[in-house]
Amino acid sequence: MTIIDHPLTASDGVTQRARRARDGALAALQSLQRDDGHFCAELEGDSILESEYLLMKWVLGQESQPMVDGRPGRETLARIERVLRAQQRSDGGWGQYPGSATDLSATVKAYLALKLAGDRADAPHMRRAREQVLALGGAERCNSFSNFYLAALGQVPWSAVPTIPPEVLWLPRWFFFHLSKVSAWSRTMILPLAIVSVLRPTRKLDSRQGIDELFVDARERARLYQRPDGSRFWRRVFGGIDSLLKVMERFGGTPLRRRAIRESFAWIMRRASQESPAPTAGLGAIFPPMVYLQIVMHALGIPRSDPRVVRAERDLDAFFIEDEEGIRIQPCFSPVWDTGIALYAMNDCGLDATDRSAARAASWLVRKEISFRGDWAVNCAPDAPNGGWAFEYDNAWYPDCDDTAMVAMALARTGGAAACAAGERGVEWLLAMQNDDGGWAAFDRTQHRPILECVPFADHNAMQDPSCPDITGRVLECLSWHGLRVGHPAIDRAVRYIRSHQEMEGCFFGRWGVNYIYGTWQSVIGPIRCGVRRDEPWILQAGEWIRSVQMPDGSFGETADSYIDPRLKGQGPSTASQTAWGAMVLQEVFGPSDRGLERAVAWLCETQLGAAAATDPARNPDGDPAGSWSEPFFTGTGFPRVFYLRYHLYRLYFPLMALGRFVAARGDARGSRQNGAGD
Repeated sequence: MTIIDHPLTASDGVTQRARRARDGALAALQSLQRDDGHFCAELEGDSILESEYLLMKWVLGQESQPMVDGRPGRETLARIERVLRAQQRSDGGWGQYPGSATDLSATVKAYLALKLAGDRADAPHMRRAREQVLALGGAERCNSFSNFYLAALGQVPWSAVPTIPPEVLWLPRWFFFHLSKVSAWSRTMILPLAIVSVLRPTRKLDSRQGIDELFVDARERARLYQRPDGSRFWRRVFGGIDSLLKVMERFGGTPLRRRAIRESFAWIMRRASQESPAPTAGLGAIFPPMVYLQIVMHALGIPRSDPRVVRAERDLDAFFIEDEEGIRIQPCFSPVWDTGIALYAMNDCGLDATDRSAARAASWLVRKEISFRGDWAVNCAPDAPNGGWAFEYDNAWYPDCDDTAMVAMALARTGGAAACAAGERGVEWLLAMQNDDGGWAAFDRTQHRPILECVPFADHNAMQDPSCPDITGRVLECLSWHGLRVGHPAIDRAVRYIRSHQEMEGCFFGRWGVNYIYGTWQSVIGPIRCGVRRDEPWILQAGEWIRSVQMPDGSFGETADSYIDPRLKGQGPSTASQTAWGAMVLQEVFGPSDRGLERAVAWLCETQLGAAAATDPARNPDGDPAGSWSEPFFTGTGFPRVFYLRYHLYRLYFPLMALGRFVAARGDARGSRQNGAGD
């Protein structure tokens, strides 16, 4: 890394500190770059990853098998169990993120997994967990995805599980419920769950291994649990449909049931193939469908020695992170996301293709471009171009708009013929993916159908993938680097969409990051870069909201509890990533001399890990390099109210991005040409 300092006035102390912090953060980031040029840090979820993995092994009958050919055995499961125990809260429950309330379903699954591991029901930690479950209404109130595990282990009857006939694969496109009308992640879960729900693989446990003690009402144990939120009318309608389907299942379903199972399994395996031109490391390349796939193959009688099972196990077990404390499990890998943002942060520090680290990252991203026509093509025009990037290493069926926007603008800023050409192809794909409402969704060109959120197996709060202002704002930021401005039809429609989703206070909801700070950051910068005036009332209102939630010490923080209680918008413990997002909004709206911006930058400088702090486990429990920040809180969102994420690089590349922009705007010529696309 080559850093060329430029003279500053002696009075500009905050800029000097910011430059030193930027240089330290840049060095820290580059120290984490892989040999082939990419970045990929740990992606942390909650305890359901460990508990569901353990329960899967019991469903498959593999809980006591020895390790063979590197495939997990009893020793491996014991190390996962150790991590699961360590995740228990002091009140006895398990939750979704630090500081969250106890989650009923997570606690029930953890309790069952540990009881199967041999933990006695009268042990203090198990007694506390049981008390939490009973206080929350009992195990009969678990969500539908948890009930699939409980039914497969004989703890609830299959009547408590939503029935999904595999014949759903054949529904016509015009039907209100069609696979093309649900989110990509739901699509990869529905058909595996459909096969499981009709084959009903059930392992009978010893009565001493069961969880009878977690149920309050035995009658409710056998019933399909209906969530209290949402449309009561439509939940009753879909509940009636589920009852009808269950009656049909008593007679074996439709006459074409075997064919439906066979074709559904073929659909699944096409999307779990590692063969060219659509390599995918596991179904959907994410944890839930990859678990369900193994249970499906078990239910179909496919032996563990079958190459398809071997590959499925290998793909899932790659998510393990092993250390002296045990084995924790990631929900997926995030290499394209991490590399795209890391490269963009380097761009904000003035690095382009002439820098070796930036050039290597760009080259790796170019190689990860997807040219395969996956499920997204069904909802697009026949002449829509191929293109885009996925979140994971290999997920050719499911490129997404968020990653594509991030990568395409980083490649444009980095430069070089191959990078710029790939970025242009990504932009053409993004334009084809714009929804009719003017916004962009994550994976598909789609329409919002609220009725689908009421089906019985939609309790992950994400049956659909509608447009959202945060992704739309990022796409606009990307398009600005490719020369598109206000006056272009796609830009104008997107700006109108974002404005229509502004909250009363001036902020924006964050679908993919926590929460209103993230949403406001994403929603404001893209329009400004495309030419929307900074002094437009709605832009100023957003900026003033950011100012209103800045803490006295200059930092920003927001708890994921704000998804549950909107009164908590912009409130929570300070974090480096959220402070960076707030700082970038202040700079974009009010300029580089804004006092609030200076205070945010000063906080980042003061809390950055120095050499001494980096070696202190108390101050740096994750072992980050000097130049990074410590951030124990979850600032990423998977499914609001259901599943959250801690990206272990958020605490580094977002502060670096903010510092790079600040220093460039305050007079660092090295970065000036790379900033202010909308100026």
